[in-house]
Amino acid sequence: MDNQGVSMKESKRRERQSALENSDSGIGLCGWLLVGLSLMLMLVTLPFSIWMCIKIVKEYERAIIFRLGRILKGGAKGPGLFFILPCTDNFINVDMRTITFDIPPQEVLTKDSVTVSVDGVVYYRVQNATLAVANITNADAATRLLAQTTLRNVLGTKNLAEILSDREEIAHSMQSTLDDATDDWGIKVERVEIKDVKLPLQLQRAMAAEAEASREARAKVIAAEGEMNASRALKEASLVISEAPSALQLRYLQTLNTIAAEKNSTIIFPLPMDMMHSLMKR
Repeated sequence: MDNQGVSMKESKRRERQSALENSDSGIGLCGWLLVGLSLMLMLVTLPFSIWMCIKIVKEYERAIIFRLGRILKGGAKGPGLFFILPCTDNFINVDMRTITFDIPPQEVLTKDSVTVSVDGVVYYRVQNATLAVANITNADAATRLLAQTTLRNVLGTKNLAEILSDREEIAHSMQSTLDDATDDWGIKVERVEIKDVKLPLQLQRAMAAEAEASREARAKVIAAEGEMNASRALKEASLVISEAPSALQLRYLQTLNTIAAEKNSTIIFPLPMDMMHSLMKR
């Protein structure tokens, strides 16, 4: 389906370009007379006129030639040398390189009634120089304005959570919308990116308080689970020690070793009551 859509767009673009390009026979008898006079003037003033008739366009440029106000058949010329007639021909250079511009921050009301400020960046290039010159006055300014309105329209249908989490989907939706809208202008929108989403200060504080409360709740739950596990372990240890009384003495010695390792000056060591009873009997 995507390949069919691309082929249909390409065929429509070619039809529009062919409709714009007129043959020399369409200039009429008076036009042909002016072209002949211009050619004779060029021949008379040779070799000086050659510098006015030969033009050069760079690798990344294309030239649209107008003869008596009509676009010459064959479309854009270049890169390299091309020939024009003095007095009757003029041309416009079109830059075919990728152009980048920033979308100014837009105040947008989201679907859940939250006001956010969003900006972005757009990458586009002129795909058809003939359509970019003949179909619109200023393709760059029109693309910039269309990008701003498209950003507002797309974000107006999203919730705040979707704007914060689905930036790639929003950028792809904007790119496809802009590409379809600028196809008649010979513009190809290559990429759209969402740069920053700025929230109101009060909303930032509310979200920070909510996140802090959520973290504290999770911390309390984790601490409670730790206490529960510790109590279970102490219960199991007490059952083991009750089965072997000598294990309690070993635990006392281990505790004494731990205290002595910390270089304490005063050590309080509990004595078992059984030992005290045996000493009192003696």
